[in-house]
Amino acid sequence: MSALDNKTLFWGLFFVILLSLIAVFAQFISPYAYDTIDADNILQPPSAGHIFGTDQLGRDVLSRMIYGTRISLSVGFIAVGIATFIGIILGSMAGFYGGFIDRAITIFIDIMLCFPVFFLILAIVALLEPNIYNIMIVIGLTSWMGQARLIRAEILSLKERDFILAEKVLGASNQRIIFFHLLPNAVGPVIVSAILGIAGAILVESGLSFLGIGIQPPTPSWGNILSEAKSTLGIAWWLSVFPGLAIFITIISYNLVGEGLKKYLR
Repeated sequence: MSALDNKTLFWGLFFVILLSLIAVFAQFISPYAYDTIDADNILQPPSAGHIFGTDQLGRDVLSRMIYGTRISLSVGFIAVGIATFIGIILGSMAGFYGGFIDRAITIFIDIMLCFPVFFLILAIVALLEPNIYNIMIVIGLTSWMGQARLIRAEILSLKERDFILAEKVLGASNQRIIFFHLLPNAVGPVIVSAILGIAGAILVESGLSFLGIGIQPPTPSWGNILSEAKSTLGIAWWLSVFPGLAIFITIISYNLVGEGLKKYLR
């Protein structure tokens, strides 16, 4: 099945690529700087001059959302990159070596899964300075367990295959077997999990920013734009509708790509 035949994957990729292009070229397509204040146009509804309206300080909402795309996608990609790296290392060690190492890592994974992840992130972020780098690292360090379990399960099923046994007979090192033979054959489900994880990381960042302990104004993120909209919900509907739609479309798009890849990789 090609990507064009897989409509779920096609439409998911279409919106993911579109969002990525918006993030990369934000400074070129944004009609205004995200922090430009216009005291003469406070809380103006959508119009030709401000397509998504303006906020309490007269800043253009469309411009802030375009730059917010860059923030949200950066958090998603880097946080998931950290989580996937940790998951691959620990999952590979557990699956390949077995025995005490497997039991120790499995127990550690189970302990981490006992904590409600969002509340764990809240607790950690509350102790740290709430900036984009801390948000990325904290989400990554608390989101690797699923990838680790996937890699462990795949390697457990692969390491007794004939081609792996042949490599052992030929004297290949453990590191060569893991990185050149096991991981390339086990990485498919992890890619799907990582793509779904990007959606989850964006949602977590938006939630943290909405609560005021994520990305801090004036740096725009969809979450803090929504947070600023709370005080004007009854008179400025555009401040909550457009960021909410952006989060919804992004989460749906990454989920479509993940589900489409599941079909594509079967």
